[in-house]
Amino acid sequence: MAVKVTDALIDMLNKGVAREFQVAVQYILQHMKMEKILRKVRQENILLDKTTYDAIGGILKKMAIEEMKHAGKIMERIYYLGAEATTRSEKPHIGETLKDFMTYGFKAEEEALELYRQTIVEAEKIGDYETAMMFRAIYQDEEKHLYSFEEFKNVDISEPEGPGDVKVEHTSVYTPEYFALLNKAVAAEISAIVQYTNQHEKASKLALRKKESPLEVIGDTNKAKVVSELLKRFFMQEMKHLELIAERVYLLGGDSVYNPDPLPEVGGTVDDFLKLDKKAEDYAIGLYRKIIGEAERIGDIVTRRIFESIIEDEDKHFWELDDYF
Repeated sequence: MAVKVTDALIDMLNKGVAREFQVAVQYILQHMKMEKILRKVRQENILLDKTTYDAIGGILKKMAIEEMKHAGKIMERIYYLGAEATTRSEKPHIGETLKDFMTYGFKAEEEALELYRQTIVEAEKIGDYETAMMFRAIYQDEEKHLYSFEEFKNVDISEPEGPGDVKVEHTSVYTPEYFALLNKAVAAEISAIVQYTNQHEKASKLALRKKESPLEVIGDTNKAKVVSELLKRFFMQEMKHLELIAERVYLLGGDSVYNPDPLPEVGGTVDDFLKLDKKAEDYAIGLYRKIIGEAERIGDIVTRRIFESIIEDEDKHFWELDDYF
């Protein structure tokens, strides 16, 4: 081990992981909620191809991707230092308006900067200069995020006045029970994202990357590295699934959950990863079949098609995982 780490530092690193998960989910759900908000008619919607909503929505999506990368870097460092990375997330705060999004984002970034200042001090105190350097780089990104939110906090983005929604009949099929079913899919996707991201980084742990055979030396790889790259591809696809499902929930008039369910399970070895991930994919496929059936029953063809597309990916994931046993 390059340095002797303290419990205090590992605790700070895991707080960083939980915070990065929080804001990644927070910003991606806010980005997808924007798809509903931007349909409000304002003068700029009529006269311009690009609106305030489009501009800020793009910023939130970019930030969400950056925060997931931060989470990955911190988890990889935790595993390198011989500790276990958390799968816990701090509570995201979504809000209802663009003003809410900016206010909650500003507060989250302020809190992150304070935590990371403390983390840098603790890392340097024990001579862990690599961790300190990593957090200095992350700190720069978070400071840029803070200034972006500060820039937009005072923009006039109040909701337009006007008549209420026209009363319609076809939306009556979108019951609380239907939204609860769709939100099970949101929760499952968040769980998969956290689980696969964590496992991808755990496979970077030095012990899992050790070469034990001539073939591994010649090929400069091993099973852990191959599975790690597989899981990286999976969680990127799960992020796209989350966007599609959350956008549909918001568009239909519902609100999205933000907690993972079932709880992510990481495991200790590559074979553990594969077993747990097959279990997760099996759960998702069964759930999405139910959603497709219910969407077909009530005539929600768009949602049915979305989940038919998603279930194709999940089915491929299941059988790809099976190949490695």
